[in-house]
Amino acid sequence: MASINLSLSLLFLSLFSACAAQSTTPPSSPYLSPENSLFSDYRKMLAAFRIYVYEPPKPFNFTTQAESTFYAALLNSQFVTKNPNEAHLFFLPFPADLSMRSLSRFVRGIRVNFPFWNRTLGADHFYLSPAGIAYASDRNLLELKKNSVQISSFPTISSSFIPHKDMTLPPAKPPTLFPHAPVNGTVLFLGFMKRGGRDLYGLVEELASDPEFLVDSEPSDLSRSKFCLFIYGRDASWLGEALRVGCVPAVITDRPIQDLPLMDVLRWSEMAVFVGAGGGPGGVKAALSRIGGERYERMRGLGVAAGLHFVWNAEPQPYDAFHMVIYQLWLKRHSIRYVQRAWI
Repeated sequence: MASINLSLSLLFLSLFSACAAQSTTPPSSPYLSPENSLFSDYRKMLAAFRIYVYEPPKPFNFTTQAESTFYAALLNSQFVTKNPNEAHLFFLPFPADLSMRSLSRFVRGIRVNFPFWNRTLGADHFYLSPAGIAYASDRNLLELKKNSVQISSFPTISSSFIPHKDMTLPPAKPPTLFPHAPVNGTVLFLGFMKRGGRDLYGLVEELASDPEFLVDSEPSDLSRSKFCLFIYGRDASWLGEALRVGCVPAVITDRPIQDLPLMDVLRWSEMAVFVGAGGGPGGVKAALSRIGGERYERMRGLGVAAGLHFVWNAEPQPYDAFHMVIYQLWLKRHSIRYVQRAWI
């Protein structure tokens, strides 16, 4: 096992170096912790992490590609144990359309039939919910919401997401054949923004009329763009693809973002731009114009390296989206607090 894990780390290091070489300025690490620490923790996770999966309340399928891929990979992974006494975390599988009453009954059944929930009031449990679940006065739902780790889709409305414990899945997009082409230096701004719905302050319509922006619902080649624009709260399924091909994400938002994918692992502030909407198109252009030269190349290199972690594979590969979500769960196992007092 040790030699296999070392090979995996060396493989990823070679991939990271190859991505970094595409930038004229060698990027620093895209990770919050040093690479040596990440690789060491990753190897420990592969060797030791165990998850117990409860039986779902009824047979079902998840509704999003990322959820379905994660669940299938989890069930067939080395992390699942049939012995709950050796598990670090416990997974609660249930469909997104399960009624709150049925969900409460499901959690109550776990509480009554197993001894594990009451040890932490659900803090060592996690579940998938694409839009997140809302608060409720019911004891079972309240403990599930407040204590268990929720893994939802990005973006998730703030009222359904608790930053210190919850996570979002890297968005899934079908594989594309975008080449790693160099950025077109003659174009100052060439961006992508998904149409649809009521966008912040009508920026989509305003930017669409600006010749320095390309607004396209199905971009043909993100690798030719310097920046890829996303309005926070709308479709973000191209986010990982933008990173992978070297298009620096520019996220337009009117508030701080606390639910970015892999937020416990990646230094988002060093590889993406966050722009306020209040300044309109002029404010967006001004913010992007300040990012160029060495700084831009550094951000681009970091994004390309981090983009490897946004790939969902039918057969999981080292350091891909599935393994990095599991890695975040591995990190969160340390923060579980065993509740001493009884329910009041």
